[in-house]
Formats: sequence, structure tokens, C-alpha cells
Amino acid sequence: MTAIKHALQRDIFTPNDERLLSIVNVCKAGKKKRNCFLCATVTTERPVQVNVVKVKKSDKGDFYKRQTAWALRDLGVVDAKDAVKENPEFDLHFDKVYKWVASSTVEKNTFISCIWKLNQRYLRKKIDFINVSSQLLEESVPSGENQSVAGGDEEAVDEYQELNAREEQDIEIMMEGCEYAISNAEAFAEKLSRELQVLDGANIQSIMASEKQVNILMKLLDEALKEVDQIELKLSSYEEMLQSVKEQMDQISESNHLIHLSNTNNVKLLSEIEFLVNHMDLAKGHIKALQEGDLTSSRGIEACTNAADALLQCMNVALHPGHDMLHAVKQQQQRFSDLREQFARRLASHLNSVFVQQGHDQSSTLAQHSVELTLPNHHPFHRDLLRYAKLMEWLKNTDYGKYEGLTKNYMDYLSRLYEREIKDFFEVAKIKMTGTTREGKKFGLHGSSGKLTGSTSSLNKLSVQSSGNRRSQSSSLLDMGNMSASDLDVADRTKFDKIFEQVLSELEPLCLAEQDFISKFFKLQQHQSISGTTTNEAEEMDGGTSSRLYSSGVPQTISSEKDMIRQMMTKIFRCTEPELNNLIALGDKIDSFNSLYMLVKMSHHVWTAQNVDPASFLSTTLGNVLVTVKRNFDKCISNQMKQMDEVKISKKSKVGILPFVAEFEEFAALAESIFKNAERRGDLDKAYIKLIRAVFVSVEKVANESQKTPRDVVMMENFHHIFATLSRLKISCLEAEKKEAKQKYTEHLQSYVIYSLGQPLEKLNHFFEGVEARVAQGIREEEVSYQLAFNKQELRKVIKEYPGKEVKKGLDNLYKKVDKHLCEEENLLQVVWHSMQDEFIRQYKHFEGLIARCYPGSGITMEFTIQDILDYCSSIAQSH
Repeated sequence: MTAIKHALQRDIFTPNDERLLSIVNVCKAGKKKRNCFLCATVTTERPVQVNVVKVKKSDKGDFYKRQTAWALRDLGVVDAKDAVKENPEFDLHFDKVYKWVASSTVEKNTFISCIWKLNQRYLRKKIDFINVSSQLLEESVPSGENQSVAGGDEEAVDEYQELNAREEQDIEIMMEGCEYAISNAEAFAEKLSRELQVLDGANIQSIMASEKQVNILMKLLDEALKEVDQIELKLSSYEEMLQSVKEQMDQISESNHLIHLSNTNNVKLLSEIEFLVNHMDLAKGHIKALQEGDLTSSRGIEACTNAADALLQCMNVALHPGHDMLHAVKQQQQRFSDLREQFARRLASHLNSVFVQQGHDQSSTLAQHSVELTLPNHHPFHRDLLRYAKLMEWLKNTDYGKYEGLTKNYMDYLSRLYEREIKDFFEVAKIKMTGTTREGKKFGLHGSSGKLTGSTSSLNKLSVQSSGNRRSQSSSLLDMGNMSASDLDVADRTKFDKIFEQVLSELEPLCLAEQDFISKFFKLQQHQSISGTTTNEAEEMDGGTSSRLYSSGVPQTISSEKDMIRQMMTKIFRCTEPELNNLIALGDKIDSFNSLYMLVKMSHHVWTAQNVDPASFLSTTLGNVLVTVKRNFDKCISNQMKQMDEVKISKKSKVGILPFVAEFEEFAALAESIFKNAERRGDLDKAYIKLIRAVFVSVEKVANESQKTPRDVVMMENFHHIFATLSRLKISCLEAEKKEAKQKYTEHLQSYVIYSLGQPLEKLNHFFEGVEARVAQGIREEEVSYQLAFNKQELRKVIKEYPGKEVKKGLDNLYKKVDKHLCEEENLLQVVWHSMQDEFIRQYKHFEGLIARCYPGSGITMEFTIQDILDYCSSIAQSH
């Protein structure tokens, strides 16, 4: 390592005027081993620059070259990795982190120690030495070969001092005078020693010569001490004179402090008095307004409102500590309390009078609305009362007991007023629904209260009789409102729909206007984020209206204020839900199909109300009523299904289109017109599924019980009618049932045709059935003619029994029989006759094929052709 160090010094650093102080053999961490040297160097010129140089062996020859150099001042961190264990790895943080692995731990420690010393000597900058043993950071020079080399160099650095220009000049002159200094160093040193002794003797003589001057200096110092003593005496006299002045100044300072303290107290006292006067002094005009202000005029109300606000500010002023102990403050607070109590009584009394007067005034306008289906407008009343809204807010904040009493009185007066108005309104609606009061008695409408009597079952009796045609059925089919429109036509249902819509359209703005007024007048919050409510919420609220609506003392929170609005509305409009239920019951008694109209209208109004406020009184009430309407709708569907089970058919006449099939068509057509774009379409789709399944089951039941009409005819005609109805109405939820109805119609048409055609050529059918049976037993087709019962003579005998004239006669009888089985309304005769013609031709071709295969070469043919069959069928159809 020493040889390498000398070589590097000679070849690389001496030409650059640098001295090499320490060296370490390293390679980069984590990569392929490629050794290089890190060298710590200093420049020989001033100012000294300290560098860390990376030197590596050249790839082309056996010499070293300088690769990279970093200034020591750019070094930030030296990381030795481990201060306890021996670890050759270390990091140097320059512009980036350089990771090295030394050939030995001793070399690494020597190099780091040299770096630390150079930093202490030349830079004194903040270099962080982490994970480095404290022993390495001491000034002592470590032992060892490499360390002694580095240490010797470092001592040389420490002992070296640069000569200044004069010293250099003196040395040159001295050496010129002693030319042998270089060749004979001992003689030169001896000469210098002699000259040094001569200089020392001269110095001693010079000191001895200066003793006289020292004595003169001591005398001068004695005189100076005397002058100092005199000055000290004068300063002492001056201090005594200033002591008396200091005492006088202390007295003046204390007096000034007391004056300043007095002024400060006076300023604070004035500030407190001004605060009390400014904040607890009520103007005489405000006092007069509170005591005598006019609560009927707009100007008087405004003056009272301003005075009440000023009084509230005076009473709510935040007093400073100790103010409440002052007698004047207590007296003023008592005066304010008396004014508040006096004005609160006067305001409550006046508003109670306004409530009572409004009830009387509004009652006088009921007569003009009694003949019209409209509700009186309360906007003028609300407009007059809203002038007192700020005073109500003041009363709520200052005297909650009187505020609570006013809310109860308002609910009592208004509930009676609205009860009269709403009952009269619903009475007019019921009269318009039933035509006249006398006609209304038929539906159980008695008295002005609008109560309903009578039995629903009396309107739901079913009397179905089958007859020969559909026209006779329509007059005696159903005697009830559920399934027939004989008593109530479409115009009656449209009239009911308009009346019911008008009832809801009048109620909705009335309730919304009253709720908005309550919120503004009584200062209650209503528009907040509210979660959905259940439909029985109104029942729970209605059960609690007899208890206290408000808690005395602290005003309500936003949530309880919303409940307060809902409870007030429930009490004021307590008759609304019963009256709506009575009206719905009447409509259901008049015609159970009215439940369809009511379900659609009520659903729309509930949806609208919930979009405005899902927890409002209107939304809750309409939601409860909607439940009743939905029950009536479900009851209507259940009654229709029950009537299908109870239907009876006549044993003496043909069945035709069953009454409940025709009534399903009527129901579906009506429902589709009503539920177009309705919110509750899902309820109708569920009802459709229930009804159509019940219709399918009942059709099969009646077909099985039919004696006059064949089962296939009953199934064919009714399922054809159902398919036609579903195809015309295009009800998406019944697509599967439509396909099923078509399938059943087709199956039973084919079954009826095959069954009927077995009769005109009965013997021929039996003969060829026997032929097919022999073939099925294994007899070859060409050998069937050798069977005794199926030989050619027997075949000719059977064929002769069915000449063309006889076939035409049989077909004519068949046509008459089919005509007798089928009903006129469905008009399926030609469809069935055409299917029979096709089936007859298919049988003819089948018979001829059997003759050709089983009786080859016999020349036996039928006595009529396919063209004859077509002519027979055409002429029969035209003749009838």
C-alpha cells in the first residue's frame, strides 16, 4: 500500500501541486468487483483546497489515472454503517450517495479519520459522521503501518507554516553570506548559534539601560493616583447632593402614580355608566308603544314590533360582573319584566280576539260555497295575521307559556272552522257524485254529516244466466257495480273521476297554504332534510293530540318543531281523513270500478306531496287514505275472482262467451285507459296476473261442466276471445298468458275438428283404422288385402256406402251441427269450417295413400274427389 501511495503521489498528485494524505482501496457495493482507490489530498498552494479523488488503473496499461474528484466542502454525510462491528462498507453523500466497500476495515477507519481531521483543520463545516466510532473522531493519531504514514503526513501538515516575504528575504541573505551552508550544515548551525548568543547579550544590556526610564514612569504613576483620590472626594460630595434630589423625585413620582390611578378609575367608571345607560335605557316612545300601541293598524303593529325588539335587546344585554348587584340595574330589570308581561298579555288577548273574529267572518262565507265544489280561501286571513309574525316570534322567545296558549287557541278555533267547511265541501261532493240527495239515499247517504250506511254486499250480487246469444246475456248477466256498466256508463265514471280529482285539488292547496302559514306565523322550521315516514304515522300522531303538544320552557329544536307543525295540522284538519275515507267508501259502493280511478288519482297526489315534504301532514294523510284505496282495489279484484268461482251456466242453452271473460275484457279496457302513464302501474299488473289466471281456471271448470256445448267449443271460443282481447290491448305483463291463450285456442280447435270429422265417414274410418292396426301388428301392407275382413270386396262395399251425394249430405249435417254448437258473437264458424275442410282433405289423401299401398293394382278409388270436397264445402257454406 506504501508503494502504491508513493507511486500515486509521484505520477498523479505532484504534477498537480497536491499532497496525498490518505488512501483506501475500494470497490462499488452490489456490483462486479472493479477495484479503485479513494484518495484524500490537499493543495500545496494557498488557500488550501481539500479534495477526495477517485483513481483507477487504466484498461490499456499498468498505470493509474485520475477519474473523478469531489471537493470536501460538498461532502454532507459520512456513513460507516456500523460503529461497533467491523464492516468494510461505507457511504459518502456528495451530489448523490456513493456506496463503497473497502478492502479492509482498518483502511476504511484510517480514511474516515483523515477526512474528519481535514474537516476540523481546514473547513470547520457541518459534516455528519454517522455510525462512526467516537475513537476515530479524536485528535490522537492511531497506530499501524498505514496509520503511521497518514499520521506523519498529518503532523507535517500541522507543523508546516508558510514564511512571509521578509522572512524569505532574510533567509536568502543569510544563506548567501554562508555559501557553505548547504555543503557543511554543522558549520552553518554553529555560526547561527554564536550569533544567537550575541543577540541575547545585547537584549540584556538594553533592559539594564532602561531602569532609569522605569523609575520616571513609577513617579508619574504616583502623581496620577493622587489626582484620582481628589476626584473621588469630589464625586462623594456630588453624590450626597444628588441623594436629596432623589428623595424629592421619588415623592413626585409617587404623587403622579396616584393621580394616574385616579384618572384610570374615573375613565372606567364613566365607561361602565355609559354602557349601562346605552344598553339598558328604553326610549319613551318604545315604552308608550308597549303600553298603549295600536295593534290593529299596520303602523301601530310596526311600532310595537320595534319597541318589543328594543325591550328584548335591553333585557338580553350581557352585563359585566357585578352589574347585577347595583340597585339601579335591578330596578331597571324589574321595570323591563313588568313591561314585557304587560305587553305579552295585551298581545295574546288581541290575537285571541282576532282568531275568534276570523272564525265568525269565515263562517258567513260558507253559504256561497255550499253549492259549488270549492273550499273557502283563507289567504286574506293569513295575510292579516302575518303582520303579527315578528311579534309572535318575540312572544315565543320571551314568554313561551303565552305563546303555547295562543297556538292551542288557534288550533281550537281553526279546527272547528275547517271542520264545518270540509264537511260541507264533502257533502256537496257526495251529492254531485250521486246526482241528487234523494238519489244518494239509494247508496246509504243520509244527513249532512255524510255518513254511509247499507251493506256492500247488496251492491255486489251476481246473477249470471247463459243464453243463446250475447245480447240477451248483457241484460241479465250481472246486477252489480263490480262487473257491469248497465247502470253506470263511461260518462258516469268520468264524472266521478273529475269530482274526485277536484276534491283532491281543492284539499291540497288548502293544506299546503295552512301549513306554510303556521310555519311563518308561529316561526317553526319545516324545510329540512327529512327521512321518509310510514303510512301509519298520522294514526300515531292523532292518538297523541289530546296530550300536551309542547314542552314548556326551552323552545323546541328543529326536529321537534317539524313534529309540532305536523301535530297542529293533524288537529286542525282532524276531520279530513275520515271525510276522505267516507267519500271513498261511497264511490266504491256506487261502482267498485271507481277504485281504479281513485287509486290513480290518489297515487299521483301522494307522489306530488312527498316530493314537496315526505313528512308533512298532507303527505301522511294522503298516504293513509291511499292504503284504504288500495284495499278497495284489492277487494274489487278479489270479488271478481270470487264471482268467477260462483258462476253457474244453464243446462238447456249453449254456453258461448262466458260472462266473466267478457267482463275481464271490460275491466282491462277500462284499466288501460285509466292507468295510462300512472305511478301505480305495478299494482294493476299484479291484478292482471291474478285475474287472468282465475279466468283460465274458471273457463276450464265451466267447459268440464258443460252438457249442451262440447268442451272443446267452450275452450276454443273463450280462449280465442281472451287472445283477441290481449292482442288488441297489448298488455306487456300478459304476453305469456296471451301466448298460452292462443295455444289453448289452437289445440281445442284442432281437437274439435278431428272429433267432428270422425262422424260423416264413420264406417270408412273404422275400416282403415283396422288396416293400420294389421300393419302395426307386422303384416306387410301389400298382404293386407288377403285378410278376410279387409279384402278388396270389403273395401269396395264400404266405399259404395259413401257416394258423393251421401258425403255432401254428411258434410251438410256436420255444418249444421257446428253452427248449432258455436255462438254468434265470436264468429268462428267459417274458421272452424275451413279447418274441417282441410282436415277432411288430409284424411282423404291418407285413405287414398293406404289404398295405393295396401291394394296395389286393384283400381279401387273413392267415389268422390278432392275437387268434389271443395265444391261441397263451398256450396254448403254459401247456402247457410
